[in-house]
Amino acid sequence: MKTIVFFDTETTGNEDNDRLCQIAWSANGVRREELFKAPLPISIEAMSVHHITEKMIADKPLFVDSPAYSEIKNLFEDENTIVVAHNAKFDIDMLRKENIIPKNHICTLKVARALDTDGSIPRYNLQFLRYFLGMEIEATAHDALGDVLVLEQLFERLLKKSIEQSGGDEEKALAHMMTISSQPSLVKNFNFGKHNGKTVAEVRAVDKGYLEWLLNQKMQDGGSDEDWVFTLKHYLGIV
Repeated sequence: MKTIVFFDTETTGNEDNDRLCQIAWSANGVRREELFKAPLPISIEAMSVHHITEKMIADKPLFVDSPAYSEIKNLFEDENTIVVAHNAKFDIDMLRKENIIPKNHICTLKVARALDTDGSIPRYNLQFLRYFLGMEIEATAHDALGDVLVLEQLFERLLKKSIEQSGGDEEKALAHMMTISSQPSLVKNFNFGKHNGKTVAEVRAVDKGYLEWLLNQKMQDGGSDEDWVFTLKHYLGIV
């Protein structure tokens, strides 16, 4: 029997060297949230999103020195645990910096995108999905625990749909969700730039050069945006 652990991190920023300063997690109906002193300052941009200030973490231990560290590491690295996060790559990369490497994970962003076969959802960020899908929940946006509360409800909906597609087999549905999460996913719509609101297929037909330009930009950034790199190569016919 797999243990499902929902989690979210808040960080000092979103650059390669940034680190976590808060983590919230939920397992078996028990929810926890902890603040930690980060090894580098929190950027003003990050503060404006999650509202965690240097004063709030000044007397907190570093994550690795905290009482919660061993508990989280043991739970997250257990082979019978599936950790669930939205845009999981970001949060898992933050955990890797702390030498925590989950064995199994599900990314609800990738799964939501994959299950939206007709492309009816314009955007897949967590808070957009919260309101687009009409979730009735009291949760503060961009707070680690608040995001976990939304994540739990989103996962329930995605799992239900996956089970229906798997002929009622929950174990098979979870395995399929993990497979989706481990691979780049195909982006259907633009939600930015001059082609905002159009499908990638539509843009390919009328402005192939834009896709080529965007792919070049993504590669110059190191190719870390794997979903967009995969999508652009797909529509440009690049193997």
